[in-house]
Amino acid sequence: MVPGALWELFQRVVPAAPVRPQGGGRRRYGDREVLAAILFAATTGCTWRQLPPVSGPSGPTAHRRFTEWSRVRVWGKLHRLVLDELGACGELDRSRCAIGSVNMRALKGKDPTGPNPVDRDKKGSKIHLITERSGVPLSIGISAANTHDSQGLEPLVRGIPPIRSRRGPRRRRPAELRGDKGYDYDHVRRWLRSRDITPRIARRGIEPSPRSGRYRWTVERTVAWRAGCRRLHRRYERKAGHFLAFSGIAATLICYRRMGG
Repeated sequence: MVPGALWELFQRVVPAAPVRPQGGGRRRYGDREVLAAILFAATTGCTWRQLPPVSGPSGPTAHRRFTEWSRVRVWGKLHRLVLDELGACGELDRSRCAIGSVNMRALKGKDPTGPNPVDRDKKGSKIHLITERSGVPLSIGISAANTHDSQGLEPLVRGIPPIRSRRGPRRRRPAELRGDKGYDYDHVRRWLRSRDITPRIARRGIEPSPRSGRYRWTVERTVAWRAGCRRLHRRYERKAGHFLAFSGIAATLICYRRMGG
């Protein structure tokens, strides 16, 4: 569940284990064992209590460590490290990025949730993401299901980290950003141009849907790849931080597979 290359990157972001007093008490499970249990829960969609005994740590132990690591943003840091590895190898093409989102039903979540307009106004949440030319996720965010896509664009663009390049300094901004008609607003285009990003956004009533999807299919494919993290088929997490953490795990796994892992 935890390949060697991924484990080496994880060791660079995981906080040091607390020093325990000598004497009795249970043995603290190693970080690699707990990480394997967390990835198992993420990819299979099982609950914490359904973790098989062979995975090592119990469900409560894995959940407690998951909470600790989410609090210090381990998953976002790991995602950035994998992006750095891809960028240093020249595997990222930011000349043409795309933005998209996906709605899902929230079974237990609190904020951010809202009536899902594509699910008969049932409570739901939304994942926003920006991908580079081949579909690697660069930035992710979450919101209520009734949040307009255009409102998620600015935080997502600001959330793109400075990523290493094969040559030259780190790069943050894409050369151009493609989006569907949900982002067709003049203020969106003005904001992108102010940051030297060329907007390629479909215009309502002008460009047909097949044409607008000619270059946006990569982000839709990444949304489909996200389904490999079955924990995100529905929102089961009550806390927004945990929901964002599983979204970060899914993005990290997609990026790691691009590395050949």
